[in-house]
Amino acid sequence: MIIKAFLFDLDGVLTDTSELHFQGWKRLAEEEGISFTREDNEALRGVSRRESLNLLLKGRQVTEEQAREMMERKNGYYLDLVQQMTPADLLPGAREIIAEIKALGLKQAIVSSSKNAALVLERLQIGDLFDAVIDGNAPARSKPYPDLFLLAAQAAGVPPANCLVVEDAGAGVDAAHAAGMPALGLGPKERVGHAELVFDSLEHHTAREILAFFAPRRA
Repeated sequence: MIIKAFLFDLDGVLTDTSELHFQGWKRLAEEEGISFTREDNEALRGVSRRESLNLLLKGRQVTEEQAREMMERKNGYYLDLVQQMTPADLLPGAREIIAEIKALGLKQAIVSSSKNAALVLERLQIGDLFDAVIDGNAPARSKPYPDLFLLAAQAAGVPPANCLVVEDAGAGVDAAHAAGMPALGLGPKERVGHAELVFDSLEHHTAREILAFFAPRRA
C-alpha cells in the first residue's frame, strides 16, 4: 500500500496528556469516594469522556445531570493542567517526524477522542503542521468506532486505505482497522500488538522508515 496521510492520535502519541487526564480523573474519584489507580486509568486510553466516566464509576448509578457535572468538573481540573503546557511537552521524536511528513508533502491530521485537542495543539505550537483536526467535538462515535478516522480521511482528501493511523491505545488500533486503515502502534505489545507495526515510541524513528515498511513489495 502507498501511505499518503498520517492520522495521529494526540494523547500519549505526540504529548503525554494522559498523565494530566489521570490526575484529573483521580481528583474526581477521590472527591466521589471511589478508588482509582493507574491500572484503572489504562482502561480509559482512547475512549470518550462519557465512557471514561462510566468506567471510573465502576457500576455506580448516577443521573445524566450528575454525569454531566462530574465530566465538567474533571475537565476543569484537566484544563488547569493543560494551561501549564509548553512546546517542551512534545514527546521525544514527535516534532521531528511531523516536520518530516510536512516536508515530504504528505497529509497529516490529528484524530483524538478528546474535546480539548485544539487547546493542546495551541499550547504545543504545532497546529499549523496539520491539515485537519478531528476530535471529540465531531458529530461522530468515538473510538473504537471508525467514524473519527473516516472523517479525518475525508478532510485530508485521502482514501482510507492510504491513511496510516498512529495510536497508543488498543481501542484506537481497533478503530483504525474498522476504518480499513493500517496502524502503527506505540507502546507495549500487550496493548497495541495487533497493529501492523509497533514501536516503543516515535523517538529514533523517521517517516521514511515507516513509509518503507508499508511500501508495496516487489515480486
